[in-house]
Amino acid sequence: MLELLGSSVGRHCDGRTRRHFLKVGGLALGGLSLPQILQAERSSAATGSQSPSHKAVIMIYLSGGPSHQDMYDLKMDAPLEIRGSFRPIATNVPGINICEHLPRLAKMMDKFAIIRSLYGCPDQHASDLCLSGYPIGPKGRQGNRPSLGSAVSRVQGPVDPAVPPFVGLTIKTKHAPYSNPGFPGFLGAAHAAFQPDGQGMANMRLNGVTLDQLRNRQALLASFDQFRGEVDRQEAYRGVDALTEKAFDVLTSSKLVEALDLENEDAAVRDRYGRGSAAPAFGEDAGPHWMDQFLVARRLVEAGVRCVTLSFGSWDRHHSNFIRLPDQLGKFDQAITALVADLHERGLDKDVSVVAWGEFGRTPRINKSAGRDHWPQVSSCLLAGGGMRTGQVIGSTNRLGEVPQDRPVHYQDVFATLYHRLGIDVGNATIPDQAGRPQYLVDRREPIRELV
Repeated sequence: MLELLGSSVGRHCDGRTRRHFLKVGGLALGGLSLPQILQAERSSAATGSQSPSHKAVIMIYLSGGPSHQDMYDLKMDAPLEIRGSFRPIATNVPGINICEHLPRLAKMMDKFAIIRSLYGCPDQHASDLCLSGYPIGPKGRQGNRPSLGSAVSRVQGPVDPAVPPFVGLTIKTKHAPYSNPGFPGFLGAAHAAFQPDGQGMANMRLNGVTLDQLRNRQALLASFDQFRGEVDRQEAYRGVDALTEKAFDVLTSSKLVEALDLENEDAAVRDRYGRGSAAPAFGEDAGPHWMDQFLVARRLVEAGVRCVTLSFGSWDRHHSNFIRLPDQLGKFDQAITALVADLHERGLDKDVSVVAWGEFGRTPRINKSAGRDHWPQVSSCLLAGGGMRTGQVIGSTNRLGEVPQDRPVHYQDVFATLYHRLGIDVGNATIPDQAGRPQYLVDRREPIRELV
């Protein structure tokens, strides 16, 4: 591999130095080879696809496990040590009450759906379940299954050759399972998420390399043809030139870079979302209060990305639950409602699905540190867009918020619904594993009837 290197600009956690961006023939971006990523297009026949239109999903991971009974499922008839200090408020949908610290959401409840009876989560601090439908298992992260973004990349391929189908905005964390943008599993690096972190954005620019120089590098690649000889006749190498050409298309196109660059966005729109910071929330090892990422996600799906993942906040509230949640809920409330309102105003609400959830719920009983501990028995989920039937609550928990009571909904039921809204027939669509055996996208393959 011929590399064009700039100055070293830091070292990754794996010990590798990150250098300025260009590997001729490989075009490595965000640690991935774009020819590999774009190879997804080759095998993206309409397997399972029902519609040629551009559908997309924005997946918001609330890292650490949000408290279901302090957000969407307050238990005002329970003892004080269960219900806590937050009060419910009415929403614009009669009969649905949510936490007082989500006032914007309350005014837009008709554009959202809440699942109160979510189950199927183990006691694992990881984004795996929320991004793939599979927890960490004997075969590793996500049980070596592909995340939704990777599966969609494989099944549907890119909308635009210059835009990756799957983008992960998740920031790096010390606890690595928090910062999984969605692993490709057995699909491999060709369908991994493109991660445009701060340095990654710099990597998308031609640092010290003009377009003419880049084209010269392209000519240089062509000059190696004389050395290929019999190699060119081997099946494994056919099509490499086309993939490399598409990698150059991505680099020389401004479409992705412009979608990621919020400096071109109207200041009033950014203020509506709330901006925020890339720093981990509360200085803890978790997601940031970075509301800008919700706006970036909207811009990316408009540019042609099929799946965007991001993490938000620090929800592992073993202590200070009722002190820290009001601030965090307020930021989440602002960002999620701005995103969904934006989708509706821009005519994207039928095409772009939004899901926000965490890896498990929190204990009904408040502990001695004024916090709630891990509670895998039940969790909750917030959904919007995608042409789903909103303005409703699905399922319920018992009086103390301990377990599902009516209409239990599994995490994979939500995934089946998201795939369905993406135009994928989850009941029939399969993808081959490493051995070439067809695998269904999820084990539970019926969309949630109330939503579709």
